[in-house]
Amino acid sequence: MIRWAGWLITLCGVGHTMGALTQTIPHYGQDWLTWALWEKQNSDLVAMSHTTAAFWYTAFSFGPPLIVIGLAVLWMTRHGITPPSFIAWSVASWTLITAVLSGPSPLLLLLLAAVLLLIGARRAARDDDTVAEAALT
Repeated sequence: MIRWAGWLITLCGVGHTMGALTQTIPHYGQDWLTWALWEKQNSDLVAMSHTTAAFWYTAFSFGPPLIVIGLAVLWMTRHGITPPSFIAWSVASWTLITAVLSGPSPLLLLLLAAVLLLIGARRAARDDDTVAEAALT
């Protein structure tokens, strides 16, 4: 279950990042490569220009961190480490808040990943308790 959660989180991160880059690079990629983000009209985050907004939608979005979180979960699983439940609760909270504020999206798959993480953590804790009880007898 935990492995599936890790792959789902990674998939959501890659999907969001690649989808956003596919949408924005044809329009704003040249601006980014010519340092337009450093220009005065693009440095005001309150009046955010389209060039700046597109950059925040891609590179500074939650896509890249989701990739890191998903890969960390997969790494922990591969090394026999149960990911802490705060990862699942954080991902679920962030997903619910963004869904309420911006409407449903494919990122609702992250709720499934969070549930899988929580179930996997509970099963791992139960298995640890069983091993501990067996060691005492």
